[in-house]
Amino acid sequence: MSTPVIDFHVHPIYYESYSPSTVAWIRELHGEANWARLQECADPAALVALLDRAGVDHAVVLAELSPAATGTCTNEYVAEFCAGQKRLIPFCTVNPHLVADSRAELRRLVETYGFRGLKLYPTYNHFYPNDAVLYPLYAAAEELGLPVMLHTGSSVFRGSRLKYGDPLFLDDVAVDFPQLKIVLVHSGRGVWYDHAFLMARLHPNVYMEIAGLPPQKLLTYFPELDRVGDKVIFGSDWPGLADIAGNIERIRALPLAREVREKILGGNAARLLGIDCSTGRA
Repeated sequence: MSTPVIDFHVHPIYYESYSPSTVAWIRELHGEANWARLQECADPAALVALLDRAGVDHAVVLAELSPAATGTCTNEYVAEFCAGQKRLIPFCTVNPHLVADSRAELRRLVETYGFRGLKLYPTYNHFYPNDAVLYPLYAAAEELGLPVMLHTGSSVFRGSRLKYGDPLFLDDVAVDFPQLKIVLVHSGRGVWYDHAFLMARLHPNVYMEIAGLPPQKLLTYFPELDRVGDKVIFGSDWPGLADIAGNIERIRALPLAREVREKILGGNAARLLGIDCSTGRA
């Protein structure tokens, strides 16, 4: 079997609450007619069918608790959404402002619902990623063997604060938790591409995720991308990206070695998620 294509960054179309700026942005991106059609993907089978058409074998589905910025999609909803869908891989979230014991909360979520990873939103939840208050959470993720995704770089949504998004804040975390798999979501988009690249080069446990970046510009942002070919992960940020299939093809068209392109599109993610590339089974 060829290397699976894995979309490491998918949001459910249903949120318990959306911020007005989020809904307005998605509607403008997709158009009013398509916005109505997107609601069909509140059915997980419809989302899997969409991924099929795009050529995606597995997708990471993300919870979000960001009432100050984008909105709320609960851990419980994501767990239920992915239940029985072997190709959908649920990632939970913990907002450190909303729980007293983040370590216990992560363990509860994993033990209760079987989450396979953790997504944190520093720019939306307004915290520095190297704040000591998060260390018990990182310790639990490391003990559980969970990859941790963190939003880095810019955002178009009101309420987000850019100052929390510098990938260099993760340097402390990478040093203090050397077995923790850290994924830099958006790779420092717009401001800190060089910081994200340096982190991936410097730390064996740090990865660059490229959701929200135009694939045709990747070698402009990262001229030596092939030097971190084992550390780059594809994500669409759907529904923020309409053309998943087109972006996959643009990555396949990059002037990189075939094995590097396959690693970006799925091989590196499969390694983090424990997916057997010979069978495609999670």
